[in-house]
Amino acid sequence: MKVLVINSGSSSLKYRLIEMDNESVLAKGVADRIGIGNSSLKHSGKKDAVIEKDMADHSQAIKLVLSALTNPEYGVISSVSEIAAVGHRVVAGGEQFTQSALIGDKEMREFRDLVELAPLHMPACLTGIEACMEVMPDIPHVAVFDTSFHSTMPEVAKLYGIDYGDYKSLKIRRYGAHGISHQFISQEAAKIMGRKNFNLIVCHLGNGASLSAVKDGKCVETTMGFTPLEGLIMGTRCGDIDPTVVQFLCNKKGWDVNRAISYLNKECGVKGISGVSSDFRDLIAAENEGNERARLAIDMFAYKVKKYIGSYAAVMNGVDMIVFTAGIGEHTPEVREKVLSGMEYLGIEFDNDANYNAKGDIIKLSKDTSKVGVYVIPTNEELVIARETVAVVSAK
Repeated sequence: MKVLVINSGSSSLKYRLIEMDNESVLAKGVADRIGIGNSSLKHSGKKDAVIEKDMADHSQAIKLVLSALTNPEYGVISSVSEIAAVGHRVVAGGEQFTQSALIGDKEMREFRDLVELAPLHMPACLTGIEACMEVMPDIPHVAVFDTSFHSTMPEVAKLYGIDYGDYKSLKIRRYGAHGISHQFISQEAAKIMGRKNFNLIVCHLGNGASLSAVKDGKCVETTMGFTPLEGLIMGTRCGDIDPTVVQFLCNKKGWDVNRAISYLNKECGVKGISGVSSDFRDLIAAENEGNERARLAIDMFAYKVKKYIGSYAAVMNGVDMIVFTAGIGEHTPEVREKVLSGMEYLGIEFDNDANYNAKGDIIKLSKDTSKVGVYVIPTNEELVIARETVAVVSAK
């Protein structure tokens, strides 16, 4: 059974075709600069190919993707009919969608009501789904939500200290994000532990970053909230902040609230602190050259991760495993060192030689005598989406 996984951005469309009989990736790629001009499709299948062709919208992009997948020279299938289902990453599921769902007209109407929960991501996501369903109307399409894994949070964790009636009527609560990645890591961690009943902290550290506390396979806490703006300091997002800062910015700068929220999402985080970049490779290089603001940005980022690890250990009455994943978590040992140093009180015995020198997909960062296992595990959100898609289609 072949599943096409789609992740749509405002001007991009990432895809991966997976053979689910053995969970192997047959082809992958990205259509970039959709609707902008100078568009291109970078495809990796039987051969690598770069197709430079303008794509006015996502519908044209998905047609080009299907053309690449069926191309005799570099494609991997002879016909689109070989694709059994399409799985779509959807950022926000709200309270309606706590599990992956088959997409129909009713679901699309409900998705549109959720746009305000993730205004930076949902419009592009819906555009991509609509384009795919238009081009492949006879193939089942499944939505896999970034919020579903966090739906098991108890009320004490998911609710804000606002009027309860406003929560009930307006659905203002913490939903989290990156749940697909957190779900994959929790499953992989259970394989390492050989059991499901243990306390896990997942550190998904990328340009967007979040932690989750997972107890016995279920999420009980996560750092992102009503939107992905809450929680850790990120690439360009401020993370946790006093809400009255928004009012203060508006009064001092003459902004409306929308401009202030855009600023907190796109102009802050480590980019705003450092004045250098949102990319940790640039920040590490700048720190090594003596840039104090770059050092401060990295230290603040690591401090917030450390702070949440401590609080999540308290919530779960201890921690058995900590996993680092995503771009920064997998590839930036300097950040992992700053996070894990000085955490002996939790029973962590950190092997910094392994941190900098170990190779392989799964890297153990803790010593054998450590009470807490610490690992780097590469995330695989596309595989989770494909697995969920198979489960939904098989159940219908």
